Amino acid sequence: MEEREGEVRWDGLCSRDAAARAAALDTIGQAVLRRAESVASGAVADGLPVPVARDGLGEALARLLMLSKRCPFPDVREKSEAILGGVQELGIRIPRPLGHGPSRFIPEKETIQVGKEDAAMHTLFAESFATLGRLDNVTLVMVFHPQYLESFLKTQHYLLQMDGPLPLHYRHYIGIMAAARHQCSYLVNLHVNDFLHVGGDPKWLNGLENAPQKLQNLGELNKMLAHRPWLITKEHIEQLLKTEENSWSLAELIHAVVLLTHYHSLASFTFGCGISPEIDCEGGHTFRPPSVSNYCICDITNGYHGVDEIHASPAGSIPSTESVCEVEALMEKMKQLQECRDEEEASQEEMATRFEREKRESMFVCSSEDEESAATRDVSRHFEDTSYGYKDFSRHGMHVPTFRVQDYSWEDHGYSLVNRLYPDVGQLLDEKFHIAYNLTYNTMAMHKDVDTSMLRRAIWNYIHCMFGIRYDDYDYGEINQLLDRSFKVYIKTVVCTPEKTTKRMYDSFWRQFEHSEKVQLVCVLRDSPTSCLPDSHSLSFSCCSWGSAHSQVTGKCRVPGLK
Repeated sequence: MEEREGEVRWDGLCSRDAAARAAALDTIGQAVLRRAESVASGAVADGLPVPVARDGLGEALARLLMLSKRCPFPDVREKSEAILGGVQELGIRIPRPLGHGPSRFIPEKETIQVGKEDAAMHTLFAESFATLGRLDNVTLVMVFHPQYLESFLKTQHYLLQMDGPLPLHYRHYIGIMAAARHQCSYLVNLHVNDFLHVGGDPKWLNGLENAPQKLQNLGELNKMLAHRPWLITKEHIEQLLKTEENSWSLAELIHAVVLLTHYHSLASFTFGCGISPEIDCEGGHTFRPPSVSNYCICDITNGYHGVDEIHASPAGSIPSTESVCEVEALMEKMKQLQECRDEEEASQEEMATRFEREKRESMFVCSSEDEESAATRDVSRHFEDTSYGYKDFSRHGMHVPTFRVQDYSWEDHGYSLVNRLYPDVGQLLDEKFHIAYNLTYNTMAMHKDVDTSMLRRAIWNYIHCMFGIRYDDYDYGEINQLLDRSFKVYIKTVVCTPEKTTKRMYDSFWRQFEHSEKVQLVCVLRDSPTSCLPDSHSLSFSCCSWGSAHSQVTGKCRVPGLK
């Protein structure tokens, strides 16, 4: 509406200056009410009983609804609500939110409510709003861990908006390509809007075949990074770096790879935490009136039921004896394993055998809900080869290669490579990985002052093991002691096929742990300084191949251990 009409500009609402926001709100209010009056008078002339928001008015009203609920500035929330009230007085139906809160998995009352945050949290919210133009649902869930969120937002802002090798519209389009590979319509919708806002060509959104050949050429690397990063070779990198009209420069390609892995892993976070559609996006609001029970048939068909029903815990509101015993049993296992460590240490041969056993077993961890899922046309048009996805090695007779983390790691090789080709990004990623690695509050469910390092290491080493990555100094026999099957199913689904994550999976493990602890787990699943999880894991596989290709293209950057 703002571009076509030249009447509504939303940018001024991101200002930290109250006077600037007030002026922007006055302009927005006048433009929206003027359009609403036009629609209302047109409805009277056409004999319509209820005027329908059209010609961009619906989008503007949905945006105002989002601002009235999710803006950290109280003046914007109040004025947005007043503008909506004025439109409603004209007889035009205004939208209402669908769903309950930023996550389908976490009760809204257990998330931080906008307008009720403390001073430190408000500063973080205001920074996020000023940067993104919204306080999105990812932020409202990730804020359970403010230190991690701050690092995440800083890294994402640098990748999308600061100086870099790629133009702004390319960055958002690559974000769309990456999110679409995991069928993440939530992220696709956000970046479609951002892509258009920075001047992207709308024709590109009709399908990848309408984008420049240079971006189309990135499709093969995109699908492999998303689903089977262990298959990436130096030839894939060399192909993109060839000197021709649609080739990529070294700096451009590292920027693209970081964006791809960032959004692949963010899709894992989105699905793993059950992030709800944004209020102003498709699936986040409706213009239909509520029924007497406060939700109508359109809510039911979209999967939204009564708030008590949708967030009811399988164990109920009172901790069950069984689930409490699970926490106690887990802590006892940790104690026993520590005592065994102190008493004796397994031989290198035995630890290698245990790794291979766990690697094989991980291939057979799958959910009873595991089935092929087809991407919708709205998402699948942004990538090619829609049938390509994650496949377990053993189910297809393939050998699972063992990749020793000592041979190639983020700290020793990936960090310097990324930082050399895309200055400062290596430092930002490294900071984020280390925050995730060390993220602990020394709690386990209702217990405090607990050393959780053994459990945390078992979690990320299990992920490493699934991808054939081994630590020589870790006893993989600990994994089966600490991670039960339902937990392994959730981890593998979030990491490998995040679009298949369900609330049942989320509810089935750690039943007496806090939601913040489960969100912390997902942060760990998407980030690790050991280069083995969705973000840094895929990045490291590509950098490993990159190092070999780069050495042949430039004669530099030969990585130890690569042939």
